[in-house]
Amino acid sequence: MLKSQIPAGPLDKKWEDYKGHVKLVNPANKRSLEVIIIGTGLAGASAAASLGEMGYKVKAFCFQDSPRRAHSIAAQGGINAAKNYQNDGDSTFRLFYDTIKGGDYRSREANVHRLAEVSANIIDQCVAQGVPFAREYGGLLSNRSFGGVQVQRTFYAAGQTGQQLLIGAYQALERQVALGNVEMFTRHEMLDVVVIDGKARGIIARNLITGQLERHFGHAVLIGSGGYGNVFYLSTNAMGSNVTAAWKAHKKGAYFGNPCFTQIHPTCIPVTGDHQSKLTLMSESLRNDGRIWVPKKQNDTRKANEIPEEERDYYLERRYPAFGNLVPRDVASRAAKERCDAGYGVGSSKQAVYLDYASAIDRYGKIECRKHGIDNPSAEEIRRHGVDVVKEKYGNLFDMYNKITGEDPYSTPMRIYPAVHYTMGGLWVDYELMTTVPGLYALGEANFSDHGANRLGASALMQGLADGYFVIPYTVGNYLANEIRTASIPVSHPAFEAAEKAVSERISQLKNINGSQSPESFHKRLGKIMWDKCGMARNEAGLKEAIEEIRALKAEFWRDVRVAGDIEEFNPELDKAGRVADFIELGELMCMDALQRRESCGGHFREEMQTEDGEAKRDDENFAFVAAWEYKADSQWELHKEALEFEVAHPSQRSYK
Repeated sequence: MLKSQIPAGPLDKKWEDYKGHVKLVNPANKRSLEVIIIGTGLAGASAAASLGEMGYKVKAFCFQDSPRRAHSIAAQGGINAAKNYQNDGDSTFRLFYDTIKGGDYRSREANVHRLAEVSANIIDQCVAQGVPFAREYGGLLSNRSFGGVQVQRTFYAAGQTGQQLLIGAYQALERQVALGNVEMFTRHEMLDVVVIDGKARGIIARNLITGQLERHFGHAVLIGSGGYGNVFYLSTNAMGSNVTAAWKAHKKGAYFGNPCFTQIHPTCIPVTGDHQSKLTLMSESLRNDGRIWVPKKQNDTRKANEIPEEERDYYLERRYPAFGNLVPRDVASRAAKERCDAGYGVGSSKQAVYLDYASAIDRYGKIECRKHGIDNPSAEEIRRHGVDVVKEKYGNLFDMYNKITGEDPYSTPMRIYPAVHYTMGGLWVDYELMTTVPGLYALGEANFSDHGANRLGASALMQGLADGYFVIPYTVGNYLANEIRTASIPVSHPAFEAAEKAVSERISQLKNINGSQSPESFHKRLGKIMWDKCGMARNEAGLKEAIEEIRALKAEFWRDVRVAGDIEEFNPELDKAGRVADFIELGELMCMDALQRRESCGGHFREEMQTEDGEAKRDDENFAFVAAWEYKADSQWELHKEALEFEVAHPSQRSYK
């Protein structure tokens, strides 16, 4: 039976009441309690810094050579917070409601309301750390709009918000490392969770430089290892991003929640060919001022600037007049796919749409000319001033597009197309962020909790920092208060020996197959199956085919993969093989989850379930639940359901028109 541990009482009082009654650990006892944290992105680094400062003995692990390499650094557009600086009607409730609605009513109310409550604290915390958020002329923090909302609540640092936030968390982390409160293990990968008497008590990690396996004890283990978008091979994720830590936790008893909920980001640089190994995100913030369109004529081969205004279809503005280009990501992505599938796509592949800044440059240019007292400005003067404004707001994004495509986005529209970005699914956690394994927690994108079936833009950074800075310091203390009499368990304990033996045998098995195909080739084939049959659109026949194809791919992998090099050395091929093996198993579960969820909601679009005008059609009577999968054996899972109850944000058909 799943117990979500949601506190009683009114929704807006639950977190406050929880904090007022939670068990505490006194400072002297904290010094004898050890906490292991996997991952040092925003969730992991903020948690490690916070718990270290509180006095716990923290060990932090990342597979990169520095915590600064975490994929959080790649986030571009911003971070949401309900501060209402624009005085445009924002509030804690508005942020809560937008997030519930944006996730298509498939997230837990209590967690989302808590997220909205602590959002304002995150901005204060980050400003105090020196994060250089953009500011208005008068010095106040600036805000911009993001998809799925009608207020400006997104704080940003040009197009580098993730980088600046991560550096802030990294500085806090490194301070605790210098003080001796946190021990940092870079180039280490967690390959198993050690469970003793039903509780998480440590991990087995592989030193990626020497290849040696290590045992580490912890009174609690926190997984903050990010999402699993790379199961699709091509995604906006960093090349090294993987599911391994979360998957090992899953196979040790942690249920996996809503694995099929994948976010497709609408503004990415289109695929150019089979040579590509990753995709590049163009921030959703560009939809603030950019207008998305396709030609009104099918298979139009003219260049964008040769197509007159009256022959352009600004299809988001046409279909969704209330939100226009700022509809949620799932809606914008499906709309782009629909136009391209109907023959209106642009570029050589015809799998792209235009993101045009001509109107924004003209608008900003006229405003700047008025500021400078320029009467009757020429078109050239308007353009020059407009370009300067756009450069200041989005310059690094425009430069990135130019370097990748060789095209100047200031003078010709960008070409964009949807791509895999974020995963709303993850380890199932209760209100305290604890998995179904006592003492094992999941934070940030590694858990399922806050975004339902579709994440609103600028909410990933918000959740990661909320979990690390403001939630886990309370909730892990509630657990550890009962562990103060538990002495450190020696890593010679039989459970550690058995876990290390199992990890070692699996590594040896991978190395000794000596087949003919690289791990990369299997990953690419898995990604094609997933994208074609469990990507932007899914149907029953395709999902059933995908499950069988993945099972066949798995069998082929374990008899024909080839891993070069040796085990006890720096061996990225061996690391890759282990991660691909986990991705293959995850891919099977994702397709099983998508198959059982016979409804369309958010990013999960079952072609059999759609409204007359092609929108996602939910089935609240039968599917208002979190799908939490328990691992039983190879290709065998048991489905558990956490019913979702909506006391405040009552489900309705989403409309952005």
